[in-house]
Amino acid sequence: MSATVSTSNVSSGRRFSGAQHRLLAFGSLIALIVVFSLASPNFLQTSNIIAILQATSVNGVLAIAATLVIITGGIDLSVGTLMTFCAVIAGVVLTFWGMPLPLGVLAAILAGAASGLVSGTFIAELKIPPFIATLGMMLILKGLSLVISGTRPIYFNSTPGFTEISQGSLIGAVIPSLPIPNGVLILFLVAAAASFILERTILGRFTFALGSNEEAVRLSGVNTDRWKIAVYALAGGICGIAGLLIASRLNSAQPALGQGYELDAIAAVVIGGTSLSGGRGTIIGTLIGALIMSVLANGLRILSVAQEWQTVVTGLIIILAVYTDILRRRGL
Repeated sequence: MSATVSTSNVSSGRRFSGAQHRLLAFGSLIALIVVFSLASPNFLQTSNIIAILQATSVNGVLAIAATLVIITGGIDLSVGTLMTFCAVIAGVVLTFWGMPLPLGVLAAILAGAASGLVSGTFIAELKIPPFIATLGMMLILKGLSLVISGTRPIYFNSTPGFTEISQGSLIGAVIPSLPIPNGVLILFLVAAAASFILERTILGRFTFALGSNEEAVRLSGVNTDRWKIAVYALAGGICGIAGLLIASRLNSAQPALGQGYELDAIAAVVIGGTSLSGGRGTIIGTLIGALIMSVLANGLRILSVAQEWQTVVTGLIIILAVYTDILRRRGL
């Protein structure tokens, strides 16, 4: 009981200390929207807003998975290729085997959870540093995706309803003037579930505790390895959802896709105020970070800024976000 209370107090303190960072991130998001709106009349058009939200859905779900891992003080470089691997698994189950849609969805999520469990085992049981373990998993999953798919895209033309996962609009069916894609709805549902887990469950409390002081938690009698593996497995399952979203959006599983997505996800996490040293972070902050990334990319594209300069700007923002976190931890 004492361990539960102490971890709860730690997580509450950590979340409170990052409130100003989240407020700064939200202010930055509003400022970007205002600037791009004044710079181009096309920015606030309904179709463009929907495009921004659609672009945020995949990166946002991946960023939520990355948030859980980073709060423990770890890192997961495999989230992008894991997303692709799960999309390929869905393709095999639905297209090659001709199974019903629910089984394909379940297979993708379970494949993600199993991969996360393996990564967590490497880190917790074998004591391999998270950077190395997940880098190795990134390469393994990339290779497996190519092998399983035969290096060719897997199309879902024969699977009715698959594209509706991301591109359909349940909200639009009820409110025609608000055709928000299902992918965006799924993003917010995943965010709500992840936030509930972090705020209201013992897994969430130990997630923060692992990042704050893992050794103290271990000395209090808690099996930290088990909880760490559980976090990585949960993050892997969320990556499976991201795999379904991107496959539905493209109507295909692209085995060569995925590498590089982990950088965008981690960037969104850092911009949203989650500390890379662990023990601090929120899902709402990560969502704000993912929206900043999407708004920035969309706005620069509308203003015809070259892709290479967009990358430069994103890199500068990541460095600024990390430096802000360093200042916050120093109490400046």
